[in-house]
Amino acid sequence: MNEARAALHALHISDSPVRWRALGFHVDDHNVARIGGIAVHLGAPGHGITSWVLTGLTAGTTALDGLPTVTTSRAPAPTRATLRHPNQAQAIDHVVISTPDFDRTAHALEQAGIPLRRIANIRGETIRQGFRRLGAAILELVENPSGPPGPATFWGLVIVVPDLSSPHPDLRGHLSAPRPAVQPGRHIATLSHAAGLIPRLAFMDPERRQ
Repeated sequence: MNEARAALHALHISDSPVRWRALGFHVDDHNVARIGGIAVHLGAPGHGITSWVLTGLTAGTTALDGLPTVTTSRAPAPTRATLRHPNQAQAIDHVVISTPDFDRTAHALEQAGIPLRRIANIRGETIRQGFRRLGAAILELVENPSGPPGPATFWGLVIVVPDLSSPHPDLRGHLSAPRPAVQPGRHIATLSHAAGLIPRLAFMDPERRQ
């Protein structure tokens, strides 16, 4: 297996498609929102992000440190095939995973062929973050040592929009004030719980090309 081929193909989320449409996402008749070539299947049984679909892993992988995982040989859909979203969502920047045992989860990822490429501390804290690209999106693993013991869990998504200073009307009133992101030169705003989604969602401005 060539681990460099590992890529995020799809996500399954329990949220109602109605709530996503109300926030300006284009959701098709099959309850799928395609964001930057990644298919987000809504209305899935369970709670929150219920599973992810990855390419480039050994067939038969069903869990990564407790994260429900589906493998597929299909390549992700090209970005150009993605329909425009009224809220101007362009891509999934990263998927955030929380773990009470950073070393254990990092080892499980490495054993599956997707080792972390960078590990850093959150600014001013000893809590670690690990990163690795999975095709069009980035995996961000966040250490949560104060959380309950147990497996890793999907925490949420960060979605790219063109301009956080003037959010789309469907998002306005639901977003926090933009603040500097971990990524230099970028800003991030979080979606409030009042928006009615179960996974945490945040929005980020695009990467500035030098």
